[in-house]
Amino acid sequence: MSLFDLHQKSLAFLSPILHCQITTIYIKNDKAMKTNRLIQVLVISILLLTGCNGKNSTEAKQEAVVVLLKSIETVTLDKTLSVSGDIEGNKTVRLGFMVAGKINFIAAEEGQKVQAGELLASLDPESYQIAKDMTDANLDQTQDEFNRLSKMYATRSISESDYTKINTALKVAKSQQQLQAKNLKETKLYAPISGILLKKSTEKGEIIGIGLPLFVVSDIRTVKVNASIPESELHNLQIGNTATVYVSSIDKDFSGKITEIGSIAEATTRTFTVKIELKNPDLQIRPGMTAEIKIRTNSTESFVTIPAEAILHDIDNSSYVFIADTIKNQAFKRTISLGNILDNQIEVVSGLTPGEPVIVSGQQKLSNGSLITLK
Repeated sequence: MSLFDLHQKSLAFLSPILHCQITTIYIKNDKAMKTNRLIQVLVISILLLTGCNGKNSTEAKQEAVVVLLKSIETVTLDKTLSVSGDIEGNKTVRLGFMVAGKINFIAAEEGQKVQAGELLASLDPESYQIAKDMTDANLDQTQDEFNRLSKMYATRSISESDYTKINTALKVAKSQQQLQAKNLKETKLYAPISGILLKKSTEKGEIIGIGLPLFVVSDIRTVKVNASIPESELHNLQIGNTATVYVSSIDKDFSGKITEIGSIAEATTRTFTVKIELKNPDLQIRPGMTAEIKIRTNSTESFVTIPAEAILHDIDNSSYVFIADTIKNQAFKRTISLGNILDNQIEVVSGLTPGEPVIVSGQQKLSNGSLITLK
């Protein structure tokens, strides 16, 4: 093998190891090459050892990330039942006239406050006033006739039957007068309770019949939330249990208590109606609003929880945390499923077991398998 071939093989073997480019000098004169082989070998060796530009073959050692650990906890809490419900007034009345007629006055519009005893609406009273005047006149006439015949009956100047007839006529006249007075009074409709006029089903000038429900007034200083509870959960509830009620339309939470528990199940759904009472001093809550209800029951249940700050999210919005391997000093990614928020902790439905060390600080700098060191 020629010195040139030896040189080429040396370059091919040594260059990848030393990560350098090697410059060599070839002596073109064949005779000189043969007589100076030893010199050329020395030159090649010197070039191989000193001609590199300084790359290190060993990569920089990975730096450990400083982290803080927290052991996964199991929390035991009162079991909470979550259901939906609708709101009604504490007391609601539907009002209408006891006589027919044409409406000539309405005091309030829907949504306005009304006070107990306040005139809410009235009918044209003219016809009823005339009828009462007629019965008043008839009563006066009958009363005079009765007074005259009573004196005659005292002296036995008239028969018993005549006296009985006038006595009966007087009673009839008084009854007719009372009836017409009542009808005249019924042309005015008063609010029986203080509250909000929820509904008005008529307008001024409309002719209405007897007993039609025209107005709805509700006392909403206290409201009730109706919730349907499955029969399987009914044994966990009792009157006085506290409940948190979220009313989405006003974006506000309220605290209340169970005041009624139904004793008969609804035939189709097999659920029982539970009523929760809420104070409503500002009258923000209105009947017909919907609510999300969380009722604290008499039973308890356990949850695996972690701090919210430990949780990270992937691009697909899946949740994960980093678990610490304290023997290898490494962090490993773990995908988890989350549940409800419990105070300042978040429930972990799956993916973790109690006692595992979760990284709660420094996890933003980690990737799967990263080296860690503890604070």
